[in-house]
Amino acid sequence: MKAISFKLSGKTACFRKPDVNVYTYFTYNNIHKPALLGLLGAIIGLGGYTQLHDENERLKKEKKPLNEGYPEFYEKLGHLKISITPLAPNGYFSKKIQTFNNSVGYASQEQGGNLVVREQWLENPQWQIMILDDGSDEFQKISEYLINGKSIFIPYLGKNDHPAKIENVEYLEGQDPLEGIKISSLFDENKLQISKIAPRGELSYYFKEISPIHLQSEFHFYEYAPLVFTNHIIESGDFDNVYSLGGQNYAFI
Repeated sequence: MKAISFKLSGKTACFRKPDVNVYTYFTYNNIHKPALLGLLGAIIGLGGYTQLHDENERLKKEKKPLNEGYPEFYEKLGHLKISITPLAPNGYFSKKIQTFNNSVGYASQEQGGNLVVREQWLENPQWQIMILDDGSDEFQKISEYLINGKSIFIPYLGKNDHPAKIENVEYLEGQDPLEGIKISSLFDENKLQISKIAPRGELSYYFKEISPIHLQSEFHFYEYAPLVFTNHIIESGDFDNVYSLGGQNYAFI
């Protein structure tokens, strides 16, 4: 078993939560799988939501059946298994509220057409990302682009205000998981049972976030799972998508 690994980082990032937008837009603490697939799709030149929307607008004018499928990046990359490890002591990144004006005339019905936007941004986030080699053409193309530092579109962390930096690209050889030890990445709490006993010789930490892991087929809404980052021992569970690379266990979503 083989995987390609790289460090993903940026000065800032924003992965908007869709459930709260009254006063401030809030961000997920970690890049989630649909956003990461979009970033990889940008690197190899796959279309996204905008291209799907434009295609359907054209089909509507031509009175043809609409494309009811996924955006191209998800259609072609959704099968990939990906591991996400926050490179922070306890998995938590600092955040700040940014306030700025959107003054494109149609942004607001207020006088002057100015909309005040408040948005929460991650500060200096960084993750180790691994993609499992499933033998697909998509994996081979992504690997080639990452190894050679190529990109068709500019990758960014949530939106184009936040350019992404990719470095330390390498292949890693993996093996079956080492059971009864820690998982060094985010993992689905529903699949792995955590010991309640604190680890010896180090401070205990447990970070949990309900995070998107898939897109629904009908309306492309997020499907969620409780993702955990902890230094507690894993007692039991479903290890089907857990592999040992470099002497540490990583869960692939």
